[in-house]
Amino acid sequence: MKPVVTIGSGGLSDAVLDEFTRSLDHHELMKLKVNLGDREQRDAAIKQVCEHSGAQLIQRVGNIGLLFRKKKKGSRFPEL
Repeated sequence: MKPVVTIGSGGLSDAVLDEFTRSLDHHELMKLKVNLGDREQRDAAIKQVCEHSGAQLIQRVGNIGLLFRKKKKGSRFPEL
């Protein structure tokens, strides 16, 4: 599985947060790549994404986070 969203050195923006949240409507399970300074900055960015999207951090290895959010009933994207 390849990362769907990458957070670059510019950090998080509202557009990135919204795109990640919309992508979760379709995917449920997504990889997030965080290319920020140190571990604390990466942790803070992942936490902010989780809080904004309602996702849970399942696993983190280095600068890659695996996040999950159950599809909402009535989602316009069918389950595969």
